[in-house]
Amino acid sequence: MGQLRQEAEPAEAGLDVRALDRLDGHLARYVDEGRLPGCLVAVARGGRVAHLTVHGLRDVAAGLPVEPDTLWRIYSMTKPVTAVAVLMLTEEGRLSLDDPLDRFLPAFAGPRVYEGGAGADVRTRPASGPILIRHLLTHTAGLTFGFYHQHPVDALYRQAGLEYSVPPGAGLAETVETYARMPLQFDPGTRWNYSVASNVLGRVVEVVSGRPLDAFFAERILGPLGMSDTGFHVDPEQAHRLAELYGETEAGGIEPVPGLPVRGRPRFLSGSGGLVSSAHDFHRFMELLRRGGELDGTRLLSASAVALMTRNQLPGNAILRDFGAPVHQEPGNDGLGFGFNVSVVVDPSRTLAPSAPGTYGWTGAATTAFWVAPHHDLTVQFMSQVRPKTLKLFPELRRLVHEALLD
Repeated sequence: MGQLRQEAEPAEAGLDVRALDRLDGHLARYVDEGRLPGCLVAVARGGRVAHLTVHGLRDVAAGLPVEPDTLWRIYSMTKPVTAVAVLMLTEEGRLSLDDPLDRFLPAFAGPRVYEGGAGADVRTRPASGPILIRHLLTHTAGLTFGFYHQHPVDALYRQAGLEYSVPPGAGLAETVETYARMPLQFDPGTRWNYSVASNVLGRVVEVVSGRPLDAFFAERILGPLGMSDTGFHVDPEQAHRLAELYGETEAGGIEPVPGLPVRGRPRFLSGSGGLVSSAHDFHRFMELLRRGGELDGTRLLSASAVALMTRNQLPGNAILRDFGAPVHQEPGNDGLGFGFNVSVVVDPSRTLAPSAPGTYGWTGAATTAFWVAPHHDLTVQFMSQVRPKTLKLFPELRRLVHEALLD
């Protein structure tokens, strides 16, 4: 077990102490007002942590505080780890970004696109081309989530038991076969729609490597990086450090809600959102990316692979708000492109919060976030454990961190 620690004084890292105090005060108010149970924020420059603070409780009922070694369900921050796994296999020559998906998962042969109708009267047509591995990495494959309630295909996912991405009791292989029976929302490569694509990629990793996804992650990524507190479940000796999960109430407070079944190895190994991690471990993952695929003498990816992952891969350098399906045409997606399972700042003049060009990162469903800003040699992570309804603190978090930069 590693524990994240402050390694540099803010001033020597080019950070304004007064601005960091404003950041801490802002987060503390969310805790004091009962909108967050607790949280952790860490800011590093040049790989050295120069600001690390914790607020509030990891378990409200038990009165247990957030600590630097608290464990968090990181949900969709799992996706960049899955992207690294796919790129590792690509660099080993075991797959190509332009391989058709059906080379590895035959159930996806001959994809069809929704045209109209509902239930038994759904009309489809052949897709203009196959789903490629790169389409899955960029969420342009035509897949979706059932919980959007925006498109007729979303409803088909719910009818198939996929409202929460996995049919009750199913494993990864069975779930992905169910995805393959669903029509696509659009032709592959023609739009962006955040989706179950990373679960499909997780299954591709299993097929290509011949290893279960949790074993591949542990043996090829987490173990070599010293991320001993990261995995698809927590061991009994870790369980007391796991933060409880809360949901935002209609009144703006929080209440306990069921979370991922992480106290034993889950049947469904989600490449989309299944990991638990600590601040120490995720700092090491960010460092792998910041350093171009190498950390402490361990190289997982070439610098060119990391550069590919972390630059905009949307056609014509498109912006998410413009290229995305209607559900994603929101202000928070303005100015952003998309790489391989990370968003990328393309046009800072359009982003909701101050950002440098080339900044990349992602968030998780329980109010977790990370970003790497190469322009400022900056990495930031934020951990909490609330499924939000109206809570939107990330633009303010980005603004406050940006205000702390002295150079």
